[in-house]
Amino acid sequence: MAGDIHQWVTTANGFDGFHVTRGLGVVRGITVRSRSALGSLGAGVQQVFGGNITIYTDLAEQSRMEAYELMLQHAAAVGANAIVAFRYDANEMAQGVTEVLAYGTAVVIAPN
Repeated sequence: MAGDIHQWVTTANGFDGFHVTRGLGVVRGITVRSRSALGSLGAGVQQVFGGNITIYTDLAEQSRMEAYELMLQHAAAVGANAIVAFRYDANEMAQGVTEVLAYGTAVVIAPN
């Protein structure tokens, strides 16, 4: 099966029209991020006016994308062409320091 692994990531346990030929185990991507003092100041100003705090939204999106890309690299390194049961998790490790984890099960899939 040819194709970019980006299109073969799902939160489900499989893909319609495909079957898992081999399970390769859990793959993950981890990033740890902190807010900068300037970012925190800017976010504080945004909090005063309410609404979406774009500084934090951007940081969260960058963190998730980095963790996701690292997970894809891990999957490719173990020979996967797909990832099933994909999830994100995040934990605060210290004040202002957050770990973002992207994980799933690396598999090899083939058309039915």
